[in-house]
Amino acid sequence: MSEQKQAQQHVVIVGAGMAGVQTAVALREQGFTGPLTLIGAEPHQPYDRPPLSKAILLGKAEDSAFDVDFEVLGIELRLGLDVTGLRAADHEIDTEAGPVRYDILVVATGAQPVTLPGAEGVPGVHLLRTLDDAVRLGPVLERRHTVVVVGAGWIGAEFATAAREAGCAVTVVEAADRPLAGALPAEVTTPMAEWYGAHGAELLTHARVDTVEPGRVLLADGRELPADAVVVGIGARPATGWLTGSGIVLDPGGAVTADERLRTSLPDVYAVGDCASFPSARYGERLLVHHWDNALQGPRTVAAAITGAADTPYDPVPYFWSEQFGRFVQYAGHHADADRLLWRGDPADEAWSVLWLRADVPVALLAVGRPRDLAQGRKLIETATAVDPTRAADPSVPLKAAVA
Repeated sequence: MSEQKQAQQHVVIVGAGMAGVQTAVALREQGFTGPLTLIGAEPHQPYDRPPLSKAILLGKAEDSAFDVDFEVLGIELRLGLDVTGLRAADHEIDTEAGPVRYDILVVATGAQPVTLPGAEGVPGVHLLRTLDDAVRLGPVLERRHTVVVVGAGWIGAEFATAAREAGCAVTVVEAADRPLAGALPAEVTTPMAEWYGAHGAELLTHARVDTVEPGRVLLADGRELPADAVVVGIGARPATGWLTGSGIVLDPGGAVTADERLRTSLPDVYAVGDCASFPSARYGERLLVHHWDNALQGPRTVAAAITGAADTPYDPVPYFWSEQFGRFVQYAGHHADADRLLWRGDPADEAWSVLWLRADVPVALLAVGRPRDLAQGRKLIETATAVDPTRAADPSVPLKAAVA
């Protein structure tokens, strides 16, 4: 895009989380000089989400605002503003404060937590997605309440960890037969179930919630759990309801189906972060990645496509981390198409890793307390470098030394 044309192009970014903020910053870093508007539904200065389930929840930090000087960068912030619709033919979005015209639109509205049916509006029921959620949960931990966590996924484990650290009695209720059932295979997650009890949290599997009432949770099998507070962590869905009727193509789960440069089906509209899936040539399928690193990396591709600075497809090795029950858990890649799983270490120990291979080439890695494995394994995945499976299964051999 020529500088003269850029100066006349108004880029509007909807969503002021990591993906939206990083898109705005990347546009300026890549030389975009036109007007830039960032719209956020929350009234707070844009902030980072990972500390919500850790430092902010435990009162060790007041906020996690991004260290970005929006004024210096010439980014107009419009906060506390809900966007209600998109009219692509008019190049306008509808907001509570009236229409906003765009030349280029970036959809970065993220995901919203799935609510527990029948629990909406019941006193003491919480989600953990926003700064306000974390602030509301702070007193629960301070008062050492009896807490029931619904869902033994990443967020459930992280909240349970913080609640135990604060001295709460914690019961985690999971409908599946193990934690992280939707994310990882049984042989990997079964040893992780032991972490709960070892840290004083009770994990109930095959447990479905029937009803939530003030002060208690009733399970489908008739059990009754006392609960001063209930925290629901049963997943998230792309926050794309406002795009209904816009003509933008969404998948059945509600994610915007972006292309390899994060362009949507509509002209001049891009999508990035938790709300958008993208085709991965590396893995041969479309990926929807609900993690921080995706919201950090994708914006560079969007900015490059808008400015014409580069024309490279977006095809990252997905990465995320989780701090739970005294362990640092990291995952890189996508294991769905693997044909072999290698253990590096004993899952009964404090530190171990799992490496997934396809035709001896690493495609994914889970590292528990072994950050060096993660760093070296991620490079092997990125470069599609084959390993010797025997050496790769020896935890005393650095992964970079196991190259075939």
